[in-house]
Amino acid sequence: MKRRIFLSAVFSILITSQVGYAKERIFYSPGLAEAAIEEGKVVFLDFWTNWCTTCVAQDRVIRELRSSNQTYDSRITFITVNWDQYSDAQISKRLKVLRRSTLIAMKGSKELGRLVAATSRKDIKELMDKALLAADE
Repeated sequence: MKRRIFLSAVFSILITSQVGYAKERIFYSPGLAEAAIEEGKVVFLDFWTNWCTTCVAQDRVIRELRSSNQTYDSRITFITVNWDQYSDAQISKRLKVLRRSTLIAMKGSKELGRLVAATSRKDIKELMDKALLAADE
């Protein structure tokens, strides 16, 4: 009986944490990022795929940083671009994204910075902080 209660509690915590993050994660659809860019918003694009170990490592760092500083979510629009679906899309071509695991911070049409295959917490935090600083301007 105690085991069943324990497993139910663990399962509930895992589901709740995933649902909480899923609400914040915005997946790209044609026109979504383009509209935000055109409006001059600060956008953080994550060219990702679920089978890429580098993408998974980047995602883990981004999640941790976002959960530790709510200011990121209040000032930056985070958009995940599924590389398997949109590698040949206009957004990828226009931004010259050549591979998955590319992170790009933008304010309007101005690129603030880009990381390719970087998984370092320090590097990703610097890019997110640069976006946050641009949002305050």
